[in-house]
Amino acid sequence: MSMNWEKKFEDLYLSLKNGTALFPTKQVRDLTRIDLGNQFSLIIAVDSDGGIGSLPADVVKCSDYLLGRFAIRVPLMEIIACGALPLAAFDMLTLPMHPHGTEIINGIRAELAEAGLGMDFPLSGSTEDNVPTSMTGIGTVVLGLVKEVDFRPGKSKVGDQVLCLGLPKSGPADVVRLEDREIIKVSELKRVMRVEGIHDVLPVGSRGVLYEARQMATLAHMNFIPVNQSAVDMHKSAGPSTCVLVSCQPEAELKLLKLLELPLTNVGYLAHA
Repeated sequence: MSMNWEKKFEDLYLSLKNGTALFPTKQVRDLTRIDLGNQFSLIIAVDSDGGIGSLPADVVKCSDYLLGRFAIRVPLMEIIACGALPLAAFDMLTLPMHPHGTEIINGIRAELAEAGLGMDFPLSGSTEDNVPTSMTGIGTVVLGLVKEVDFRPGKSKVGDQVLCLGLPKSGPADVVRLEDREIIKVSELKRVMRVEGIHDVLPVGSRGVLYEARQMATLAHMNFIPVNQSAVDMHKSAGPSTCVLVSCQPEAELKLLKLLELPLTNVGYLAHA
């Protein structure tokens, strides 16, 4: 890094310390992007779950371990999908460390491992060990670092197909299982990111495929044109990001078909605004 950038960074730090400036920050879809200078940005992705778990008042029942897996995968997938490199993860639990917190953290660690992040990957958080709770609540955060050239959001091109990889599923309507071959895994997402001809990648959240496809188009200053009849429910929640959207050139679809054993659905294309 150049001395010029180091001087600018030092000046910005001193201004921040004196309360006279803030780091340039921008909201990009569900991501917070903090400009560090020299074409690098810190990316922050967050998610939360409530009423899902093994406590008496939880509405959707599942094991603590499974909750940990799905709770961290949402911000983790958002960080990976935007092209950033994960730096650290955090969990905030509204229940005691033992026995529930320990099992949730085991699930988080397993999902990080699915993404190729080992036991030395930084993971920290907090639990509620003072006040008895009858319902599970969890917040998750993943930090990432990205260089401008690798940042995907907004890089879709006119004429791109928009493909849905996996199917939208969410509790309580669906039983979401790790072994379900109709939902995308973090390890599969990482393989998708290496496919040539893919421009933007966006995990689908609770607002559904149509909403996310329109967000993808808007950020690239385009319109999303949906197919007349889609095999995917365009409005259904994808809960813990059980599917992702990709904008890509037509030839990339063939590569994805060979790479993945997932439902792959063409949901529309991108056109001039």
